[in-house]
Amino acid sequence: MFNNSVSIPVTEDLPDEFGGKMRSRPRRKRRKSEFRGKSELANRTCKQLTRWWPVLLFVAAVLLLVFEASKLGWRSSSIKSDLDTREKKPNVVVSPVKKSEGNLNRLDAPRCLKLLPPEELEHLDFPHDKDSFVPIKKLVYISQNDTPFDKTSQQEMGITRFNQFTGYQTLNQRDQSFKVNETACVHCGFYSEAGGFTISKEDKSFMNSCKSVVSTCTFGGGDDLHQPIGMSDASLQKVCYVAFWDETTLATQEAQGHVINKDGFIGKWRIVIVTNLPFRDQRLNGKIPKMLAHRLFPNARYSIWVDSKSQFRRDPLGVFESLLWRSKSVFAISEHGARSSVYDEAKAVVKKNKATPEEVEIQITQYTLDGLPQDKRFNGKKALNEASVIVREHTSVTNLFMCLWFNEVVRFTSRDQLSFPYVLWRVKVLKNINMFPVCTRKDLVNSMGHLRKAKPLGGG
Repeated sequence: MFNNSVSIPVTEDLPDEFGGKMRSRPRRKRRKSEFRGKSELANRTCKQLTRWWPVLLFVAAVLLLVFEASKLGWRSSSIKSDLDTREKKPNVVVSPVKKSEGNLNRLDAPRCLKLLPPEELEHLDFPHDKDSFVPIKKLVYISQNDTPFDKTSQQEMGITRFNQFTGYQTLNQRDQSFKVNETACVHCGFYSEAGGFTISKEDKSFMNSCKSVVSTCTFGGGDDLHQPIGMSDASLQKVCYVAFWDETTLATQEAQGHVINKDGFIGKWRIVIVTNLPFRDQRLNGKIPKMLAHRLFPNARYSIWVDSKSQFRRDPLGVFESLLWRSKSVFAISEHGARSSVYDEAKAVVKKNKATPEEVEIQITQYTLDGLPQDKRFNGKKALNEASVIVREHTSVTNLFMCLWFNEVVRFTSRDQLSFPYVLWRVKVLKNINMFPVCTRKDLVNSMGHLRKAKPLGGG
């Protein structure tokens, strides 16, 4: 009998090929990425945005316009409500422009200005006249009676701003005025009674009574009047505060409710109204009280000039003691905060459109011909100044210096920082000058900035 069974050998030594087949597992199917669906959605979204972006941009612009219009409507209703409230109060002056007080009446402790303690300021007084060497014994101001009218002098270097107030200074007279002798003759404004800058007899009488003065001016309605602060009772008794206005400024201030009282004052300031201003350029008119205080206040020994954009905030007697008497100076003015060279300043003036390139070129060319060095320092101080505050004793030397400085401003540009280094360089006898740092100037005043542009004169 045949055995139909088939024998299968069993052994642990299986061929590698067979064993590999036995151990191998079926390959799993790769799972689809779970982000594939999201990527397709993003792609579709981008395509739609690319297609419809102009529409979306337009919708956004419309929404923004509606939002801004709603804000304007709310503001106008708020302003109207405020005006209606103020109209119920007749004593309140409504101004269309809300004034920002900014630094007004800020009286913090000085950082750089070294003032005496308050109790010492109350007992401070002017020093006695000192006997010292004075290089100029007599200073003579040229007037119409001293020199014949020379019409041809007006044509020198295109000069057109010399007039009956200033006199018609020739180039030769200019050169001679810098030569200091015991007697000095110089043009210094007020050349003719018909020249302008007319002041009433009452105001002249008050100004003649001042032994020291803090002065400012606003012509053309440019700035408001900022009341001085920080003074002692002693200074209020010994120092005059005088503000020069023209008729335009008077009308502007009266419209804002600032009315001069029957004694001629607004607060601490005596208001002096000037008529017949001699220049069309209001900046030039402003140089008269700024530079010629010794002519306006003939009996004053000391003066402080403050630009109308600033509020004076220190005791005047204390300032005289700190900046003049303590350092044995007769003149004090701030260094320039940005530049040191008059030549660099000339470029900045042109760049900022403060004067025409032709004006500046004439001035700098003349100074170059005269030999003005390009030094950036005089006697260890910056050669360039910033003249918003001027503190000085009225001596023959400082009075001559201010006259010469004024004539340069009239002859060339009204940017007085361009001519100051030149005059200082030529007037060798003015040595005891205090060029104080910028931080001291900031201690002296609160800077308010110009509120509005001054209106020019319509006449010549």
